[in-house]
Amino acid sequence: MKQSYNNTYILGISFISALGGYLFGFDFAVISGALPFLQQQFGLDAYWEGFATGSLALGAIIGCLVAGTMADKYGRKKGLLLAAAIFGISSLAMALAPARDFFIAFRLVAGIGVGMASMLSPMYIAEVAPAHLRGRMVAINQLTVVTGILVTNLVNYTLRNNGPDAWRWMFGLGIIPSLLFFAGALWLPESPRWLVKVGRSEEAGIILEKIGNAKDALGIIERSMNEKLNVGPAFNKAVLPAVFIGIILAIFQQLCGINVVFNYTPRIFQSIGVSQDGQLLQTVFIGGVNLVFTLLAMVLVDKLGRKPLMLIGAGGLAILYIIVVRMLAAGSANVSWFLLAAIGTYAMSLAPVTWVLISEIFPNKIRSAATSIAVLSLWAAYFVLVFTFPILFERLKDSTFYIYAVICVLGFIFIWRNVQETKGKTLEELEDVIVRH
Repeated sequence: MKQSYNNTYILGISFISALGGYLFGFDFAVISGALPFLQQQFGLDAYWEGFATGSLALGAIIGCLVAGTMADKYGRKKGLLLAAAIFGISSLAMALAPARDFFIAFRLVAGIGVGMASMLSPMYIAEVAPAHLRGRMVAINQLTVVTGILVTNLVNYTLRNNGPDAWRWMFGLGIIPSLLFFAGALWLPESPRWLVKVGRSEEAGIILEKIGNAKDALGIIERSMNEKLNVGPAFNKAVLPAVFIGIILAIFQQLCGINVVFNYTPRIFQSIGVSQDGQLLQTVFIGGVNLVFTLLAMVLVDKLGRKPLMLIGAGGLAILYIIVVRMLAAGSANVSWFLLAAIGTYAMSLAPVTWVLISEIFPNKIRSAATSIAVLSLWAAYFVLVFTFPILFERLKDSTFYIYAVICVLGFIFIWRNVQETKGKTLEELEDVIVRH
């Protein structure tokens, strides 16, 4: 008999938990529009420009560590509520920052919320969504990330002529989505898989009944939790290959280089003589393309599959970066088209699918710990990327993108050889395929 699901309920809880992704997108994108103002306000050189941008990642590393422990001890829902509170407090603090160091300190605090949400939102969705919908539901998190980026870029562009303190409004407006996320998270049910893990199977059964996959699901989850897999810590021999793949994919998603286009759009276009208005307008175009191709990814991820999309992303970016180098060297404004193509390629492949894979490939018993390690690695790689780009771009100029092209080629080879297709399988089936085989 075909199992029926409460798709409206599943979509609702997925969207609400994914609001953490919107705030992730906000904090990720707001710095791009604010940097020209921050440079004037605080006199930032290349080093401090990179550190002010990258401090978000340092906080996100802390957030991943906090989230992993909290998610195991207190549940996924409480972690999402704490992340929402941190987002709101840090947004106000950055808006009121009297000095550079105060601003950077609270951008780091904002990163703690980003790190928590970036780990907990996709993990929570993966644990509540049925197998046939899981790819699309987890991709909703990436959809809210790119929506946050686009809306923030539009707001930044609108505020660009509001004087030297325009950046304060850019950051302060983050309080609005923070409050919405907090209110929504209060309504969320706890993850049924976490409830089973802590011995609250009856509550898990009630939630599974609402989701619509209660038939046999509770028993399968209980058996998965009770099996003597002897995984111990996340780096136990039995699960090391899955953890290793998760870490490499997370690092590659950042070191592929595309986020320098998001974070340093003004600097890149300034190098070919585009005005400040034009620079900020490019961030809006980038946000729009990012959103459209993320929607495409949501259609393809459960049809075409995870591995083909990852290969398209890695290979496509390597080719586009080589073209971008030539265009920047020639000072051609047409480079915009190829940067937008790179954004679109990333948005329908590496950006959402990496999060989907990270949420899928770890066994139930260690999912929060292993996810924490993978996402921590992602944020460490993001810090390296955005901290080094202003320095590299000062010295190497357009040739900096050759470095990212080489990384994309290496990523393509790794994905081809090591990543298994995961579409259409339950988390428990994947545990059997990935860990035991």
